[in-house]
Amino acid sequence: MNALWFVVGLLTVIAGAEVMVRGGAEVAARLGISPIIIGLTVVSIGTSMPELAVGVVSAADGSGALAVGNIAGTNVVNILLILGLSALLVPLALAMRTIRFELPMMAVAALLFWGLAADGNLSRLDGGILVTAAVGYTAAVIWSARRESRAIAAEFASEFAPEPVATTTEVRRRTATHVAMTVGGIVVVVIGADWLVDGAVGMARQFGVTDALIGLTVVAIGTSAPELVTTVMTTLRGDRDIAIGNLIGSSIYNILLILGITCLVPAGGLALTEGLVRIDIPVMVVVGLACIPIFLSGRRVSRMEGGMMVAAYLGYLAFVLSTQT
Repeated sequence: MNALWFVVGLLTVIAGAEVMVRGGAEVAARLGISPIIIGLTVVSIGTSMPELAVGVVSAADGSGALAVGNIAGTNVVNILLILGLSALLVPLALAMRTIRFELPMMAVAALLFWGLAADGNLSRLDGGILVTAAVGYTAAVIWSARRESRAIAAEFASEFAPEPVATTTEVRRRTATHVAMTVGGIVVVVIGADWLVDGAVGMARQFGVTDALIGLTVVAIGTSAPELVTTVMTTLRGDRDIAIGNLIGSSIYNILLILGITCLVPAGGLALTEGLVRIDIPVMVVVGLACIPIFLSGRRVSRMEGGMMVAAYLGYLAFVLSTQT
């Protein structure tokens, strides 16, 4: 039954996130927000909604280690597994904005996470610091997006521009539909996250493993499904800047915004296991820093490098399972 609730919750979370992202992107476009800003903020945050829902529900239920393990594990999945798989499909060329702005921000966010977690507890103060950094990062994204090249802006426009409509009545009808999709998607994600967390914690108790291990593995892989679908589909369509921007942006928001909000839920903060502090969070930091030379070598991720990244994730997964079970 625990496994069944986990699967049902996971599928519900994925479906809700997809509906919410589609509705939210369309509403933002109707409000006159430029497509490139929608892609770099609304979509990146939207695909992180499963992590937010799981984090908040876990923290409220007293399973803080699952919430933090999910964030650390998801970022490793995003960079090594999803980005690696995308590069195996089509070698990924990198825009200069990614190299100059998003890569350094990802490294800064990871190091900030590591520093705040070093004492074994993430307090509400730590959460406030992370959320403040998320606001600053979003402002910087909006500022830099306005200076982006026409080619990249056109790529985002082809993906996130609003659908053309003929009449004012049709505009209102579609806007109401997309607002309903956004709100309904959020509700579905929260309900699914409750089922997913109950099932995950139940499985951890049943198999005698820690909440952190469940968060690092099955929950992390499961909640990364929206990023996987978005990245693979945009890669196959040739929208590579969108693929990489969404993935790295989502990884940054996972730490700054999602973890920050999660830390604000319990009065006593999130208590971390020794394994998270000494192994899993440092591994996440190393993965983020190790990507920088890969991305800088020729400003692209080749198929061979993608294969190495996937192999590295499988090795990491084997290490986690062998040392924490």
